[in-house]
Amino acid sequence: MAPTSAASPSLLAPTSLRGLELRNRIWLAPMCQYMVETQDGIPSDWHLVHLGARASGGFGLIVTEATAVSPEGRISPQDTGLWNDAQAEAWQRITAFCQAQGAKIAVQLAHAGRKASTWPALPRFRGRRGTVPEFAAGWRTVGPTEDPYPGLDAPDRLSVEEIAGVVADFVAAAERAERAGFDAVELHFAHGYLVHEFLSPLVNTRTDGYGGDGPGRRRLALEIAAAVREVWPAEKPVIVRISATDWIDGGWDISQSVELARELEQVGVDALHVSTGGAVIADIAVGPEYQVGFARTLRDAVSMPVAAVGLITDPGGAQGVLDRGDADFVAVGRAALREPSWPQRAAHELGVRDAALYPGAYQRGSW
Repeated sequence: MAPTSAASPSLLAPTSLRGLELRNRIWLAPMCQYMVETQDGIPSDWHLVHLGARASGGFGLIVTEATAVSPEGRISPQDTGLWNDAQAEAWQRITAFCQAQGAKIAVQLAHAGRKASTWPALPRFRGRRGTVPEFAAGWRTVGPTEDPYPGLDAPDRLSVEEIAGVVADFVAAAERAERAGFDAVELHFAHGYLVHEFLSPLVNTRTDGYGGDGPGRRRLALEIAAAVREVWPAEKPVIVRISATDWIDGGWDISQSVELARELEQVGVDALHVSTGGAVIADIAVGPEYQVGFARTLRDAVSMPVAAVGLITDPGGAQGVLDRGDADFVAVGRAALREPSWPQRAAHELGVRDAALYPGAYQRGSW
C-alpha cells in the first residue's frame, strides 16, 4: 500500500540532510555492542545482523556504534574500528545491506581518550571493572592531562604533536568511511571521550593552545571537524554528537555548547546530535526525554538541524518533540535494542500505512 504522504506526521515524512535523502526523521542512536571477538576492530556477522535488522525495521538513518579511529581510541578491545583497510572492507557489506533496505547509514568516528581500554559492559565480563591491563589485551590510554577518570588508570598526556596525530587519524578514518560506503559520518565529541575531555574545564587543565580559555578547549573539536569536512564528499553530511552539559557546576554547560555549535556550523558541520554527560561523575536526573530541552536550546541558536536523544521511547512523544520544534530528528537507542522495527510501530500508532517501511518478505506481518 502506498504511503499516505499528504497526512503523514513529520516523524515519518521523507526529508533530507545536506544532499542525503532520508525516508523519515528517525535515527538509530549509536550504541556500543562490544562484539568484536577477534579484538581487531573488524565488524562481524553480529554487526551485520544488528544494524541490518534496524535498517529493515524502518529507521531512516542508522548510526553505528563508536568506531575507533586508532587502536588506542577504542573504549574496549571488543570495539569496531576504521584505522585500517581490512576494517573498511568488512564494513562494505554492512553499508550495502542497510542501504538495500532503504536506510542510510552513518559511522560514528570516535576516540575514547582516558576512558579507553576498559572492560566491556557485558554480562560475561561481570565483576571486571576499570582498565583492562596490558597483559589482558589492554593498552596505555591518552588524554589532555595525566589526570585519570575515577576508577581508571591514569592516561599519558598528549603532546601537541600527538594531538596533530589524532586529527590525522580522524581524517584517515573518514577517508576509509567513504570507501566503505557510508552515507554520513558522525564525530563523537560527547560522553567524556577524548574530544569532550578537551572541551570540559573540569578535565582539561592544560595551559597551552589546547587548554585554558574556551577557544583553547574548543580547538581540537574544531580542528577535527574542519579537517574531516575538507576530505568528506561535499554532498554527504558531517554530524557532530556533543554532550550539552556535564551536569555539574564549573563544568561544560549549555552556554559553552552554544558557542561550540556556532563555530562547528561555520566550519561546515551539517547537524548536531545532542546528548549530555560523561566527562565526570555527576548526579543526572534521568527520565523520559530528559535531554530534549538541550536540543531545543541548541536548535534555537544555530541554523543547522538538530537531533534529540535520550529515553525517547513513545512514538507520540517523538512526534511531539518535532511538533514543538525541539528538534529536527529523533534518535532512538535503548528502545531499538528491544524493538528493531520501532519505526514500523510508530507508523502504525501515528496512523501511517507505508508498505515501503517493510521488506517485501515481511509485509504479511505489517501492522
